[in-house]
Amino acid sequence: MTATSIEATLFNIQRFSTEDGPGIRTTVFFKACPMRCPWCHNPESIRPEPEVVWHAGRCLGDRGCVDVCPEGALRAEPSGIAIDRSRCRGCGTCVDFCPSAALEIHGHRMGVDDLVETLLKDAAFYAKSGGGVTLSGGEPLLQPKAATAVLRALRERGVHTALDTCGVATENTLKAALQWTDLVLIDIKTVDPERHRAFTGVAFDRVRDAARTMDESGVEVWVRTPIIPGYTADEESVRRVARFVAETFRHCTRHDLLAFSNLCTAKYAQLDRPFALADTPLLDANDMERLCRVARDAGSPHARWSGPTRVADPES
Repeated sequence: MTATSIEATLFNIQRFSTEDGPGIRTTVFFKACPMRCPWCHNPESIRPEPEVVWHAGRCLGDRGCVDVCPEGALRAEPSGIAIDRSRCRGCGTCVDFCPSAALEIHGHRMGVDDLVETLLKDAAFYAKSGGGVTLSGGEPLLQPKAATAVLRALRERGVHTALDTCGVATENTLKAALQWTDLVLIDIKTVDPERHRAFTGVAFDRVRDAARTMDESGVEVWVRTPIIPGYTADEESVRRVARFVAETFRHCTRHDLLAFSNLCTAKYAQLDRPFALADTPLLDANDMERLCRVARDAGSPHARWSGPTRVADPES
C-alpha cells in the first residue's frame, strides 16, 4: 500500500499550536480513541464515525436542514435542532446545506498525500521557531498506516515530528511509528492497575509496555498527567506516577501536570452525552503547586503544571 492510497479520519487540524511540542506547530487530530476517560476534553475524538453537532448561536432558524436529511435524523424543536443519533449516519448533507455553519461534522477523510501537502505549507514557521507537526487525537495509532505514513513523509522532508499517544498500540505499530518520530507525548494518568482500568477501560499493562518500548527507542519523551478531582488529584497518585516516570524514562525532558478543565461541557451537550464532571470546580492553584512539588520530590525533576485554576486562597 502506497501513501497515495492511504486515508486518515480526522476531526481537526490546528495551526499555530504552541502546547503540543516545541516551537510553532500544527496539530493533527485523529478520530477514535481506545480509552473512555470520564474527564476527556475532546469528546468528539472518542468515536471513529463522523458526528454531526448543532451550534445554537450560529443558527438562522431556516430549518431547511430538517427536510434535506436523507435519514430523517433531524427535527425542529422549540429549543432548536435535535439530532437523532440512532438514525444519523454522519453523511454531511445537512452540513453542506446549512448557510451559517450552524451544523458541523466532526470527522472527515483525508488522503495522506493531501494532508502532508497541507502541513508543509507552514514549513517556514516550523523551521524558524523550532517547531513542527504533532499527531494527536483521539489516538493516532488506531490508524497506524496513516499515522506512520504522515510521520515518515514529514520526517523525510526535515520537519520535526511529535506523536501524542495514550500508549495503547501493539509493539510493532509503536515501533514502526517511532522510527519517524522525534518526540513522544504520552499520558500517564495513574499507575494503579485497578484505578487505571476503572477510569479508562484499558489495562495499565498496555501503557506500561508501550512506555518501555518508547524508552528503548531512545526518543525524547514528554509525560502528561491529568490532575482530575476525585480521580488523580491526590498526593499518592501523583507520587506513584512520578516514581514510574523516573524509573521508566531515561529520555524524559518534561513532565506536565495538567489541571482539570470543564471548558468541554458544551461539547458533551452538543453530542447529546452526559459529562460526569460538569459541576466539578477547578482546582486551586496552591493545590497544583503542591502536587508539582510532590512529583519533583518523588523523582520527576522536570515536573511542571499548567491549566485553569481557581484563584488561590492566600490563607491555604
